[in-house]
Amino acid sequence: MMKDKTILSDFLVKKGDAYYCRYGDFYIDALYPVKTAIISHAHGDHASPGHLDTYATPFTVAFMQHRFPKYPREAYHIVPFDTSWELNGIRITLLPAGHILGSAQILMEYQGVRYLYTGDYKLQEDPTCESIQLVQADVLITETTFADPAVKHPDPVAEIQQLNTINNNILLGCYTLGKAQRITYLLNTYCPDKTVLLHHRMTMAHRLYDDYSPVTLRYKVYGRKDMKEGATNKVYLVPPLTFNSYFRATNVTRVFASGWARLQQHNDLSLYISDHVDWTDLLHYIALVKPSEIWTIHGDGAKLKTHLENQIAVRDILSIS
Repeated sequence: MMKDKTILSDFLVKKGDAYYCRYGDFYIDALYPVKTAIISHAHGDHASPGHLDTYATPFTVAFMQHRFPKYPREAYHIVPFDTSWELNGIRITLLPAGHILGSAQILMEYQGVRYLYTGDYKLQEDPTCESIQLVQADVLITETTFADPAVKHPDPVAEIQQLNTINNNILLGCYTLGKAQRITYLLNTYCPDKTVLLHHRMTMAHRLYDDYSPVTLRYKVYGRKDMKEGATNKVYLVPPLTFNSYFRATNVTRVFASGWARLQQHNDLSLYISDHVDWTDLLHYIALVKPSEIWTIHGDGAKLKTHLENQIAVRDILSIS
């Protein structure tokens, strides 16, 4: 315990599919309607409609407005990065998380204690979105998606350059928001002879990136004859369900961009590109934040707890009904 500071063990707790701060009476990443919600980023397992008040970064709000057009616009509160505000005596600041465009860490300051909720985050370079901003905190509330010493994410540039050796057209599965735009940028930059074709379900996210991202993406929305005519230098980006439905596709090379080994099985080439921290980056991030306590979410924190035993207290975030 720090001098003159008391960490509140129940400051943020898991309440169903949400994280709740009773001291400020607000929720983070609530997947059911609540009065006041702070959204870390626009992925569907963090952002949902129906809240009376929603606080989020400009890109996250823009994406949610397109995704949920019936949700009243006056319910949104757009909060730029590094802009602080108060909810019931708690000072809140959104900081870049480096996960996807607009993704935010949420710094909460109360009674002299700094609680940092990471959301999803990565340290790898990704010019399509804001780089992660590093701050120190007393309590780090971190995702542990890949909190395993066996997980090491390779260099994304080396991974994407593997596609330069493929002479076939490529069917590339990836998530629609964040990953697809990062892959497009990597292909544009490191596989310049490849033409990026885009599944129509990815169009909205790409066009929002065109408006908000600091980089320019080069792509073409897929047409029925594009993979059958012309040079075999095309990379067709498709969402996961579409990728799985093409299991009988011929004359294409199948790859899926992900950090998960299970999603590399049965493909023609592995493409390990992840938007989460691996074990090494997680430990590096912790060393920079210098927390007194770590509360884990989204994954299994058991190996992290064992690794940091007698150094930093690590536990799962408390749950309430």
